[in-house]
Amino acid sequence: MDTVKYRLCHPGLRPRRTKLEVPGWAGSTEPRANGSHEHPWHCLPFAESARYGIEVFYPFENELQVSTREGKLILDGDFGPDPGTGLQWPPFRTFGETYYTYQILLDLKVDEGWAIRTEPHPRFYTDPTDSVPIAVPALLRHWWPMMSFIVFKSPAEGRTHIFRPGEPFAQIIVVPAEANYELLDMNEEEAAERELQSRRIHQSRTTLGADTEWISSTKIVFDGTYRHILGVAKTRAGKDSE
Repeated sequence: MDTVKYRLCHPGLRPRRTKLEVPGWAGSTEPRANGSHEHPWHCLPFAESARYGIEVFYPFENELQVSTREGKLILDGDFGPDPGTGLQWPPFRTFGETYYTYQILLDLKVDEGWAIRTEPHPRFYTDPTDSVPIAVPALLRHWWPMMSFIVFKSPAEGRTHIFRPGEPFAQIIVVPAEANYELLDMNEEEAAERELQSRRIHQSRTTLGADTEWISSTKIVFDGTYRHILGVAKTRAGKDSE
C-alpha cells in the first residue's frame, strides 16, 4: 500500500508522516561524538520507529491542561463559545475518571486488509516532565469511514498532561488488519543460524563500528554497527528489486 488518503473537519490537525524534531522532543543537535550527551535520535531503532507513523497536531489556539486531583479528572481549557456546528463542544470530555476523549473527526482511508492504529506520540517516551498526553491504542478497520474520537489515559494523581497549540499529541500507524501469524519455537537449524549470525556480528563489531564508536557524557559506549548493517541491507534490497 503506497497511499493513505485523509479528510478532516479541523485543518489544524495537519496529519503528516511523523518527523523527528531535532532540536526538540527527539533531543538536541549534539553529534555522535565523545563527550556528547546521548539523545533519542542517536538510537536508530527508536528513530525509525518514531518516523514510522502519522502524527497529528493539537489544532486549537489555547492550551488544554488535564489533571487528576483527589481522584477527580479536571479538563482545564478555554475553547470559547459553542460555534453552533452541531458537533460536540467542548471537543474533550471525561470518559469515566481514568480516561477522557477528544472528538477528533479524522478519516484515514487505507486499502482493504489494512487498518489504522492509534498510539502515544513518540515524544511521550522522551518527555522528562511526564506531561505528554497518552493516546490509548485502538485499531480501526478500513471500512470504518471516520474516527469519531480518540481516547486518552488520564494522568496520575497530581500529574498534568498538556495539549499545546501546534504540538503533536498522538501517532497513527498503518498495520495489517489481521495478525495472522503463529508463534513457534525455532527448530535447531534455525536457532543455530541465528546464533551464528549473532556471534559474527559480535566478533566483527570492533571492525564495523571502529570509525563510529563514541562515549557519551554519561560514559555509555555507542557505535554505528547497526546503522552500518542496515545500510548494507537496504542497498542489497534495492538491487534485488531492480
